[in-house]
Amino acid sequence: MPKVLNVGGNSKKIPLPPFYAGWEHVLLDIDPRGNPDVVCDARTLNTLPPSTYESIYCSHNLEHYFHHEAQQVLKGFAHVLKPEGFAFIRVPDMQELMATVVEKKLDIDDFLYQSPAGPIRVRDVIYGYGVEIERSGNPYYAHKTGFSRQSLINILKANGFPIVFTGNGNLEVQAFAFKQPPSEALARQLKLPGHAPATAG
Repeated sequence: MPKVLNVGGNSKKIPLPPFYAGWEHVLLDIDPRGNPDVVCDARTLNTLPPSTYESIYCSHNLEHYFHHEAQQVLKGFAHVLKPEGFAFIRVPDMQELMATVVEKKLDIDDFLYQSPAGPIRVRDVIYGYGVEIERSGNPYYAHKTGFSRQSLINILKANGFPIVFTGNGNLEVQAFAFKQPPSEALARQLKLPGHAPATAG
């Protein structure tokens, strides 16, 4: 059974993307409250055994590190990922956020959208979800850097992932990142651009 390392995923109650159906879900988090399988700071992934996982899933976590630390985290992803594996990364789209703020003439305290966790303001996307930062008392919930589509591509390619496919929308950038070209079957399974979706056999 393939294994996915969910980095900073908070809790296994939060569902993974559907293409991980049937995978072993290994949760890594710095916060023990969510009962992670591995309690670890993602900046120290290079201390874990190499080439262990078929995939890394990192949803809205990379922005919680300073830019130079995010590079360290990505190097750690490349370290624990098998050569044929992939990382799936989701981050707030700061370029779309800025365009939305200008277009709609929003203030930093204005509401952007309603999330399952509660209403999200402009400042929450920039600096981190203020309610959770206050409630937890943990500064690692704050945002310390941000990404556009192009800047995410750049940092991935500079830190062990020469092949990157991206998409964006709804104030989010998503990236599939590879250490080597994906197989045709995997590319179809993930519905990467230029590859026909896999069909049932």
